[in-house]
Amino acid sequence: MLTPGRVCGFLLGSLLLLAAPLRAQESKPRTTRILFLLDASGSMNAPWEGGPRMDVAKRLLAKMADSLDTYPNLQLALRVYGHQHLAKENNCEDSRLEVPFASKNARAIREKLKTIEGKGNTPITYSLQQSAQDFPTDPNSRNVLILITDGLESCKGDPCATALALQRKRVFLKPFVIGIGAEKEFGRQLECLGQYYNAADVGTFRTVLNDVIAQTLSKTTVAVNLTDEQGRPVESNVNLTFLNNVTEQPEYNYVHYRDAQGKPDVLDVDALQSYDLVINTVPPVVQRNLPIRPGKANVLTYKTPQGTLALRNPSLTPNPYGTVRAVVRAQGNAATVVALPFGAKQKLLAGNYEVELLTLPRLVRRITVKQGQETAVTYEAPGTLNIVSDLKGYGSIYQVNQDDSQTWVYTLPDGGSSKLNLPMQPGNYRLVFRSANALGSKFTDTRNFSIRSGQVTSVSLFGK
Repeated sequence: MLTPGRVCGFLLGSLLLLAAPLRAQESKPRTTRILFLLDASGSMNAPWEGGPRMDVAKRLLAKMADSLDTYPNLQLALRVYGHQHLAKENNCEDSRLEVPFASKNARAIREKLKTIEGKGNTPITYSLQQSAQDFPTDPNSRNVLILITDGLESCKGDPCATALALQRKRVFLKPFVIGIGAEKEFGRQLECLGQYYNAADVGTFRTVLNDVIAQTLSKTTVAVNLTDEQGRPVESNVNLTFLNNVTEQPEYNYVHYRDAQGKPDVLDVDALQSYDLVINTVPPVVQRNLPIRPGKANVLTYKTPQGTLALRNPSLTPNPYGTVRAVVRAQGNAATVVALPFGAKQKLLAGNYEVELLTLPRLVRRITVKQGQETAVTYEAPGTLNIVSDLKGYGSIYQVNQDDSQTWVYTLPDGGSSKLNLPMQPGNYRLVFRSANALGSKFTDTRNFSIRSGQVTSVSLFGK
């Protein structure tokens, strides 16, 4: 039971907890899992610089596994296809996880590779589907697939669609595909699978394999510079969203920070994914396929000059409109950039805009927002139209222009009472009305009237 003293202590502790500054939580290191998917079809027995392709692939893959054995937070696995049945058997499910994921299992991979011989078909699609079950269920891991092959799908599957579907399900990141002893046309058919490398010779294969592992394990950072129109680094405090451009899901959300020296924050990102960057200014700035170099300190610069739009109500209390809203659009573009109530301020990218004020009638202001400046938009204090009549009927209100043309403004409630108190902008107007019991259009009544700020204008209607 809490005594009064304990209650006070509990409340004080809670308040202190709420008052404490937010701190970034230290995250547990993520486990990286690399699945080597090795082609052991019959074509891998073809000669390649003095020996079978199969022997070269096994030798270099074994050396790579040995070199990775001491890395922390790293697990390897080996899946092989085309090695259990001869090609004449046409077995399209010849794929097996030979070494499951584990830490420091280079020896197991090396020993298993010694027993592998090239025999059968090339069931790439089936092997990709099976690989989805090889990775443990762990949402915090980095799942990497490296396909080493010298041939195309031979079982009428669609490996590209399968790889894309598994990426969207977040089974693994964008796969690496190493085509050994392959022609360029071969690569064009496999590059849709992921990041494709053409290893036409043994030396290139060795280099590519090393490069793929370096990309997987190296740290990659991105600093985003937000500048004004002159390229000066003055913009900050903007939300940045890194979208996975395969899954279209946000991978990272940051609020941009710039230190006292004007340097932007350095952010850690996973370079094995492809990103679209959304700089959430108003309107947003979007960079598709972010040019991130794996294992590098990337610096990206974007011009995001911003000014401020201030929506100001006229000095009239109370305001007959109540709350007036405005719709902001970029000039020449019908899409809404933002909708705001009057009394608000909003940062906007520098540029030309149309601000539509939802007064009666609606008003349009064309404005230019400039870097670091405030642009104010307001409207005249409204007057009030008072329609006095007990008649029910149909009609509309039009704004009368200087050339006596008219623009529709408002339709009276259909068939209802014409009694209205309607706040309107100052100007000249025309009321066109026919009572519900009038027997013909010729009995339409037309009245011209004017509205002045802060005043009430009464219009009387009579049946004919």
